[in-house]
Amino acid sequence: MSDLVIGVFGVFALFGAILLGVNVMVALGIVGMVGISLMVGVTSATAVLSTVFFDTTHSFNFSVIPMFLLMGFFAMRAGLGDDLFEAATKWLGSLPGGLAIATTGAAAAFGAASGSSVGSATVFTKLALPHMIQHGYDRRLASASIAIAGTLAVLIPPSALMVVYGILTDSSIGKLLIAGVIPGVVFAALICLAIFANVILRPHLAPPTGHRATWGERFWSIRLAGPLVLVILVIIGGLYAGVFTPTEAGGIGAMVTMILAVVRKGGLRGLNLHHTLLDTVQTTAMIFAIIICALIFSRFLALSGLAGAIGEVLIGADVNRWVIVLLVTLIYLFLGMLMDAPALLAISLPITYPVMMKLGFDPVWFGIYVVVLAELGAVTPPVGINCFVVYGASGGLVRLEDVFKGLMPFMFAGFVMLLLLCLFPELALFLPKTMQG
Repeated sequence: MSDLVIGVFGVFALFGAILLGVNVMVALGIVGMVGISLMVGVTSATAVLSTVFFDTTHSFNFSVIPMFLLMGFFAMRAGLGDDLFEAATKWLGSLPGGLAIATTGAAAAFGAASGSSVGSATVFTKLALPHMIQHGYDRRLASASIAIAGTLAVLIPPSALMVVYGILTDSSIGKLLIAGVIPGVVFAALICLAIFANVILRPHLAPPTGHRATWGERFWSIRLAGPLVLVILVIIGGLYAGVFTPTEAGGIGAMVTMILAVVRKGGLRGLNLHHTLLDTVQTTAMIFAIIICALIFSRFLALSGLAGAIGEVLIGADVNRWVIVLLVTLIYLFLGMLMDAPALLAISLPITYPVMMKLGFDPVWFGIYVVVLAELGAVTPPVGINCFVVYGASGGLVRLEDVFKGLMPFMFAGFVMLLLLCLFPELALFLPKTMQG
């Protein structure tokens, strides 16, 4: 049996295992190790495994993942999302669909502190959903707007998913993080525009709240949200100016967020430090396990020659390169319906990344494009993990079908975001090209 045939069987075995309910991490690792063993022998396969483990876990640069996660858990434990939501509601709540727009704005800012779409969706389901339903908002609009707003957390730095992409493709993590700033802001604006247009066309979806905050109330609301926003701006500005590395940014962000959390909670006891650190370690271990198994599977595909063969077929096809982009987009949207974002990147990048590089696309641009695709998958059935999070955290206020049914205008906003990235690549590339360091 040739190496190429082993590679083909390996891919089918991987997807077969996933469809049977095997954990994606386990499926990647087992298929990769068995495939390598069949091609080069058990001894060499064991050497590959030990090398991947060491290279992945010993690098100081990879400590950015637990630092960003720790920053996010501190922000969630301390209830810093409350401050952002209060401030956003004071400033934006009087607009048509203002509570949903305020939730989007607050989620974008909170995402810059948490980096977790699931965490952001959980926080704002508990904060904003009861508030919106109490004011007569349509349950589908309210729940879907929270689910899609949660995805902003992985575009606006810090983003653990960007770091995963950087590790799997050996791309600059600093450039990837900075590249997400403008697309994240644009996507947030598109979501707000979708809410605004939907409510203008169908006013019954979001009745006016009947309260318009005074300018004094608006400026006073910044007193608590302001420090966190300032920290976020310092981190992004420091990365852009080359003052510190992504790892240093994560450490600084975690430290300052902890200080803000301690002040808000009145001490470490209220912060529940033990559980915060435990959650960080568990999530870090999960992400690192996925990365390690993905790298093993990537080695398997490289040794089999399958990744190169697929790339040659696609590149050799007599079609415009944007046709290949469309094909890649459809593949990611389909796979995104079946698995979460880290697993999606782990499975797909060993094949799609080399192809896109040979077609002349920028690795940073492709990273932003793929992350948007992966997060659209986070709100599409049957998996749609953000939708399940909103449903689970709602305490019975909404049904799961309500969340899915309300997503149509927001999915359209997501497709517009993808189109804008294709038409104007500088949305993702301008800041990385001009950053220092």
